[in-house]
Amino acid sequence: MLPKIVIIGRPNVGKSSLMNLLANRRVSIVEPTAGVTRDRISTVIELPQVYRNKKTQHAELIDTGGYGLTDNMDLTPQIERQIAKGLGEADLVLFIVDAQSGITTLDQTVARLIRTSGANTPVLLVVNKVDSQHHEAQAYEAMQLGFGEPAMVSAITGHNKHDFYERILDSIDFDQFKQDADSDDDPTDTGPLIALVGKRNAGKSTMVNALAGEQRVIVSEIPGTTRDSVDVRFEIDGKTFTAIDTAGVRKTKSLDGDIEYYSMHRSLRSVRRADVCLLLIDSSLRISQVDKKLVNEILEHHRPTVIVVNKWDLAKKTSNQDDYVEYLDKQLQGLSFAPIVFTTASEGKGMREAIGMAMNLYEQARHRVPTSELNNVVQAVLSQGSPRSKLGKQPKIYYATQVDVDPPTIALFVNVPDLFDSNYIRFFINRLREELAYSEVPIKVLVRGRQGIPDDAEEKL
Repeated sequence: MLPKIVIIGRPNVGKSSLMNLLANRRVSIVEPTAGVTRDRISTVIELPQVYRNKKTQHAELIDTGGYGLTDNMDLTPQIERQIAKGLGEADLVLFIVDAQSGITTLDQTVARLIRTSGANTPVLLVVNKVDSQHHEAQAYEAMQLGFGEPAMVSAITGHNKHDFYERILDSIDFDQFKQDADSDDDPTDTGPLIALVGKRNAGKSTMVNALAGEQRVIVSEIPGTTRDSVDVRFEIDGKTFTAIDTAGVRKTKSLDGDIEYYSMHRSLRSVRRADVCLLLIDSSLRISQVDKKLVNEILEHHRPTVIVVNKWDLAKKTSNQDDYVEYLDKQLQGLSFAPIVFTTASEGKGMREAIGMAMNLYEQARHRVPTSELNNVVQAVLSQGSPRSKLGKQPKIYYATQVDVDPPTIALFVNVPDLFDSNYIRFFINRLREELAYSEVPIKVLVRGRQGIPDDAEEKL
């Protein structure tokens, strides 16, 4: 169990920058436009005890949307509910204000909200944008908010960073969060990372909430509601998983400004860092170029993928599953090996099946085949069909070995690498799927000359 640190403040005080500083990586999109962060974004952080010469402590850091945001998407009530939820579960509140703009009426409103929330939670007042000692004098103005002496920091430059860490460490009694000595559970373990990707309004946020068992991210019929990639930990049958809710992908020429550009690239980066992808297809719409773009991204990075046909309650009136699978095979070429699950996320239907299949792919991608077994399979495949010879040369495979997992990566040591073209490699991979224990995940094949054969090759056969 980890203590939860929740960041609260009005828009444009630098909450996302502060989260990135504490996480020591880019977790949230940082943009001067108000309202970029809308959901509760969380990550596990390390708090090094630099001045105490003690072990690093861990905590879950949660960023919330800016309080008092007004926008044209009518999401303000949902953002404020997310803030209230964050306040209710916090073990420490970081109340952020801006040294350079001074204390505003909205800051005072946030202060009243915290005091009247009913949560008996420690509050650390943090004055951000203290870029130098010159701004420290202005920072003391924040004491009028009634939360004592503020911690001063610059999330952008890192000024006073280590003192800021110390103030956080002093504000939390980490002893009450110690694990049972007999427990093998790692509170920082995220479990398999499962990225939910798809075009806008495919139902990704609805599915994340169904998996988490709570309104963890904002759901709206308005396209573009989710902007950041949001990590949400959940458990099924005692196993921990982390779902990554991503912004909906759209055509590049349709992107509206920097925020949408960064959101889309965050989504594509989530594909690369995920252990398994759930590719959500809106069954009420036809497959689009955006869907195919995501398939190409998945194939390029060899990510195990479950095709999740969502909103099936709408499509099943005019189609059946067999016909729809045939339709997907024609439209999503290259992913014919990926399993398909039909869901209705709004009703919670198919959630366990989707996660169960994702776990199966997670294990397949990490399976390693013994070298002797692999070479037997390779020889059997060759007997069924070998590459066409060129210039009178007969293609030969001398030795095969699995050199990596996730994705399963097979190295083939051959007489003439150029004889093994892309068409034959596709045939070869498809045959491997039929014979080996990773039939539903991407397989990577490397073709090498015979001079690279390991010295101990014969011992492994």
